[in-house]
Amino acid sequence: MNEYDYIIIGAGASGLLLADAMLNDSFFDSKKILLLDKEQKNTNDRTWCFWEEGNGQFEAIVHKKWDSIHFQGDDVLKRTNISPYSYKMLRSIDFYNYYLAKIKDSSNITFITDEVVNIDEDNTEVSVKTAAEIYKGKYVFNSLFNYKMATQQKKYPVLQQHFVGWVIKTEKPIFNASEVTYMDFSIPQKGNTRFMYVLPYSNNTALIEYTLFSDKLLPKEEYEVAIKEYILNRFQCETYEIVEKEAGSIPMTAYDFREHHTNRIRYIGTAGGWAKPSTGYTLMSTAKKIPKLIQLIKQGTPLKKMKLKNKFWFYDMLFLDVLQHDNGNGHVIFESIFKSLKPQMVFKFLDEKTNLKEDLIYINSCPKAPFIKALLKRLF
Repeated sequence: MNEYDYIIIGAGASGLLLADAMLNDSFFDSKKILLLDKEQKNTNDRTWCFWEEGNGQFEAIVHKKWDSIHFQGDDVLKRTNISPYSYKMLRSIDFYNYYLAKIKDSSNITFITDEVVNIDEDNTEVSVKTAAEIYKGKYVFNSLFNYKMATQQKKYPVLQQHFVGWVIKTEKPIFNASEVTYMDFSIPQKGNTRFMYVLPYSNNTALIEYTLFSDKLLPKEEYEVAIKEYILNRFQCETYEIVEKEAGSIPMTAYDFREHHTNRIRYIGTAGGWAKPSTGYTLMSTAKKIPKLIQLIKQGTPLKKMKLKNKFWFYDMLFLDVLQHDNGNGHVIFESIFKSLKPQMVFKFLDEKTNLKEDLIYINSCPKAPFIKALLKRLF
């Protein structure tokens, strides 16, 4: 009863997308698949955002999209239409409901709410011990992330994109519902890379996030004080209702997570290093990697063969080296980029779709000295 061909640990973005990909591929019709998560996934615990041309695979559950972004720094202010891109937002509760409903209707995928406490592997199978049972699988895909996976090494810096966000509702219309504030650096930096991020759902409702790129978290009250001050200073608003709260931390590192993979255990999602190192954006990065993983599984190829390193990995590594060395001036890099380039070019580069000529244009928009120093340090 407790033996499976594949066990997926974690029903977040990577776990659900992998389960759905298996559900949609006839290769897995005869396979017995288990999806484990300690939670029922019935709360709106996070927000995923991404940019995209036209309609994509998540269109049925997109909660809101925008055609313009706002970027602000010390000496740059841009409000720009981003066509042909749209900036899109997914609510996690809609994501969970959509994919879990498909799994519930399937005949070969079982979703069980239980907490994993231990994983053991031998030559023929993997034993996954939970609080209530022991499940055995031929292969395990684990999305459970722990920062210790990356911090036990010194070759690559490990920063965090950490944030606290409030969804607020105001009495008066104070937001521009057609425009995302992608990055607003016009706030005290306090020795770190800090910015505000605003997703307006309507002219009186918005998600406002205080976000940092740094190596350590702040006390909870410091995030909340910053949000309160921003609402007051930017929107001159003192009275509002806090509808929802969210918080998170996403690893920013060029560390190669493949050394944690074994013959029968493959880490996926953030735990597999699928978050883009320079931005922390994970959903679309994961969506692009799932088909590659499915192909490896079908071919019987060792799962370690799925490589993540390319020229963009190298660019991201240098960027994080620069941030690690001088985190307080991170805003200067972003301001220089957005001052020189159209957001469409920035998005194309971050999507890893630029050619070498376009790469050089993007690189030339960055401050030269810190990146040259980082490159020389890596080389010598």
